[in-house]
Amino acid sequence: MSLLARIGLFGIVWLILAGIDPSSWIIGVPAVILASIASFRLAERHAGRPRLVRVLAFLPFFLVESICGGLDVASRVMRPTLRINPGFHRYRSRLENPRALVFFLDSISLLPGTLSADLLPERIIQVHVLDVDEEIDTSLRQLEARVADLFGEPGWG
Repeated sequence: MSLLARIGLFGIVWLILAGIDPSSWIIGVPAVILASIASFRLAERHAGRPRLVRVLAFLPFFLVESICGGLDVASRVMRPTLRINPGFHRYRSRLENPRALVFFLDSISLLPGTLSADLLPERIIQVHVLDVDEEIDTSLRQLEARVADLFGEPGWG
């Protein structure tokens, strides 16, 4: 909601509370302006944060991927011959929200055999993988789409 719309809304609230007496606006005008500015700034501060419903929808995915990632690494370690060919993979993120990008970086470690290693310019993520021959882009795109949904980022659905 724009600042002007907030001023209008708080003005209507003041009118309902104080009535139509013009002298009430001596206090009402500054109160409406201050309330509008405070509301606008608080809304900016919370923009781009995940909503509780979306967090709850993300939790099952988080749990399943955590277990699968742990089992994958454990199975690699328990075999007599290690199935690893470690290296780095670069992935360009489309996420615009900085909080979503950081959350995505942290979540990459959920995917089996992966770990985010660095964030390069232009949102290019360097991912350490246990096997460079395994296809990882599909999993990264799916995870990125889930994070975009979690943070309500437009243009993903």
